[in-house]
Amino acid sequence: MLGLCGQRLPAAWVLLLLPFLPLLLLAAPAPHRASYKPVIVVHGLFDSSYSFRHLLEYINETHPGTVVTVLDLFDGRESLRPLWEQVQGFREAVVPIMAKAPQGVHLICYSQGGLVCRALLSVMDDHNVDSFISLSSPQMGQYGDTDYLKWLFPTSMRSNLYRICYSPWGQEFSICNYWHVLPPFSASFSNCCLYPDPHHDDLYLNASSFLALINGERDHPNATVWRKNFLRVGHLVLIGGPDDGVITPWQSSFFGFYDANETVLEMEEQLVYLRDSFGLKTLLARGAIVRCPMAGISHTAWHSNRTLYETCIEPWLS
Repeated sequence: MLGLCGQRLPAAWVLLLLPFLPLLLLAAPAPHRASYKPVIVVHGLFDSSYSFRHLLEYINETHPGTVVTVLDLFDGRESLRPLWEQVQGFREAVVPIMAKAPQGVHLICYSQGGLVCRALLSVMDDHNVDSFISLSSPQMGQYGDTDYLKWLFPTSMRSNLYRICYSPWGQEFSICNYWHVLPPFSASFSNCCLYPDPHHDDLYLNASSFLALINGERDHPNATVWRKNFLRVGHLVLIGGPDDGVITPWQSSFFGFYDANETVLEMEEQLVYLRDSFGLKTLLARGAIVRCPMAGISHTAWHSNRTLYETCIEPWLS
C-alpha cells in the first residue's frame, strides 16, 4: 500500500500542481540543438591568422559555439614557399581537426589559400569537407601585373614573366605555381572549335608543377584518384568580383580565364570544364557549385566585409 502511494499522486495533488505547470516547463532543459560544423580558415599570400579577426567575430556572432581554426602556417614571406610544400603542411594541420568532426567541416580559403585548399581536396582520400568556400582565389591562375608581382619581379612585365615562372627556379615561388599565361586550348561555343593558343602553352603544361596538375591539364598517375577525392566535397562556393584589383582576370575566381585573344571565357567554356578533368562539370550538374559575385570589394577586404559574409559565406556554415 505504501509503495503504491509512493508511485501515484492523489487527484487532489494533481489539481494543486496545475497552476505551476507552465513554470515547470520553462525550467526544463531545452532540447539539444545540433552543433555547427567546425570551420577551418586558410590565409593567402603574405597574410597571417590575424588578418581574419573580423571574419572570426562574424562567425562567433551568427553561429555561436562554432569551433573556428584559423591556421597559422606559412605566414608572411613564408607564404612564398612552393605550394606543394604548403599543401603538405596544411594537410598535417587539418587531419586531426577532421578526425574530431565526423559530421564534416567547412573550409574558408582566401586568395592563394583557395588553391592550397583545392589541392588538399584532391590529395586527401578521406576528407569530409561539406562546404569549400573559395574567397577571391585565382582558381584558373593569375595573368596580370599586381603590386605583389612588381615587388617580387620588378624588372619583368606579365608578357615575359613566364621566362622566370616557367623555370625550375621560378617554380620555387608560390605565385609562379599558378602563373598562367593562357590555357593550352581555348573553347568557343560560337564556332564549336578548339584552337591552339600561341601564348607559350607548351611551357605552361611542361613547367607548371602545380596548377596544370590539379587542373588535370597534364597527365599524371594520380589524376583519377584526385578527381574522385575532389568530388567528395558537398558544396563549392565561389566568391569574387570585378573590383578585386589583384586577381587577373577577376573571373578566375569563378574558373573563368582568357582565350587566345585575351577575351575572358566563363567556366563552362573552359577546356578543363568541357573535359570534366577534375570534376567541375559533375559538381555543376549535381547543383553543388554556388557562384556569389560581389562588386565594390577590393582584394584585401573580402574577409572583413560584413555584407559579403552575410550574403555569400554565412548561409553555408550550417
